[in-house]
Amino acid sequence: MNPKLKLAFFLMPLILFLLVAVFLFKGLFSDPTRLDSALVGREVPQFELPDLYQPDVIHDNRIIGQRPLLINVWATWCPTCYAEHTFLNQLLAEEQVYIIGLNYKDDSRGAAVRWLQNLGDPYAINLFDATGLLALDLGVYGAPETYVVDQHGVILYRHVGDLNERVWRREVGPIYYRAMRDAGLPIPEHRQELVL
Repeated sequence: MNPKLKLAFFLMPLILFLLVAVFLFKGLFSDPTRLDSALVGREVPQFELPDLYQPDVIHDNRIIGQRPLLINVWATWCPTCYAEHTFLNQLLAEEQVYIIGLNYKDDSRGAAVRWLQNLGDPYAINLFDATGLLALDLGVYGAPETYVVDQHGVILYRHVGDLNERVWRREVGPIYYRAMRDAGLPIPEHRQELVL
């Protein structure tokens, strides 16, 4: 066998091992909740979905773009959604954050409605995405996920996982309130420091 071919044959496993090791090492230091979205900087995809409460009412992109808002992907089968729900109710009650709920692949519309009746409904509009088509277009991996959308309907940020006070203060809130400021809308006094 040719000595150069023999050397290449000998080094091939070492090279493959090093490539895999670099890939895995990089993964050790990545944040699993920071999933890039190809849609950040682009408009919310076109959709037509029924209202959760009134199935004969169909919503489309006209509900997006009049003001900054959050799109919150949730489901009754999602325990983390249950955990974040109290904070979403708080955002509505204390800060009037405009949230559109995207009910994602729930077992039944009735279960979702009962869930909101029991826990409170923080959503201005509830979309029923039984097949998950809009969620798929958004690049949703699972529930919960939250998107910050500006007054032009452009996605500014995507958060994977539950919203809570820490995440709101550090990540999502500053982006939402900057969008509110840019739209000429008031920001709650106790959140002014988030946009500085």
